[in-house]
Amino acid sequence: MSIISKDISKAVAILNAEELVAIPTETVYGLAGNIFSEKAINSIFATKQRPLFNPLIVHIPSVEYLNEIVEYIPKKAQLLADAFWPGPITLVLKKKSIIPDLITAGKDTVAVRIPNHPTTLELLKSLDFPLAAPSANPFSSISPTSAEHVNTYFKDKIKMVLDGGPCTSGIESTIIGFENDEPIVYRLGSTSIEAIEDVVGKVEVKNKKEIAPDAPGMLERHYAPKTKTILTDNIEESLTQYKGKDIGVISFKSVIKADEIIIQKALSESGDLVEAASKLYDALHQLDKMQLDVIIAEKFPDYGLGKSINDRLERATK
Repeated sequence: MSIISKDISKAVAILNAEELVAIPTETVYGLAGNIFSEKAINSIFATKQRPLFNPLIVHIPSVEYLNEIVEYIPKKAQLLADAFWPGPITLVLKKKSIIPDLITAGKDTVAVRIPNHPTTLELLKSLDFPLAAPSANPFSSISPTSAEHVNTYFKDKIKMVLDGGPCTSGIESTIIGFENDEPIVYRLGSTSIEAIEDVVGKVEVKNKKEIAPDAPGMLERHYAPKTKTILTDNIEESLTQYKGKDIGVISFKSVIKADEIIIQKALSESGDLVEAASKLYDALHQLDKMQLDVIIAEKFPDYGLGKSINDRLERATK
């Protein structure tokens, strides 16, 4: 039985009953629950099998709502909110006591964003509470960018996937915290470092932390297929190491000719990093279903969203 529906009023009713709904955003689908419901938040962690030390992102309907849940907004945080919200940027700010410690893994900061998706913005404006919504996938597996991906993961475990079509950005939001009021990038994502630096100047990147991570997406292994996956600068050279194996290939723009390749996905034949990012997870889902021996992924150019794509592929191959 499909749990996929476009009915926002049905999603509102389920969320008001302290149960979970998978929601669309421009980045990936999220597994959403009322941030003030201990039952709902515990259910998110249990359904995803996500460790409690990994904080959740709070999704709010407007910039004005930020004052309801955070104590202090540094000047550069306000500049980023004004520049990028609604959109794929998450700000980690000092929380008000109204935010449960369960959401923040006991930290005194909360990660917040406004998703740029009309369906979910309408949903958020129909609720009396914000939503916690980590990616709607089992912990550390490939993030979902379609309602069908979520249905495959959780059809027996949640009541509804709110269908908003395929995600346009395709990788998670960029997460930015503040140390001495200066922005620190905790997770590379769908907003490039270059775009952020155009607004607030040079930023530092601290995007790996295994113990008590400051934000989601900092763990070394994440976003990973079940199939063995390697990241390479040279696909042809890697093919020779797996002769006689069933191989899938993910490349940036070039199509490789080789008998060993069962399937390959060139993410953007025109060389558009935005297009490549939007297609990355769907390509990984498709290849992971094919019972291949190995997935060979090409390293992307190290600028713009290429940095974020490489970050995801590096964590998928650990």
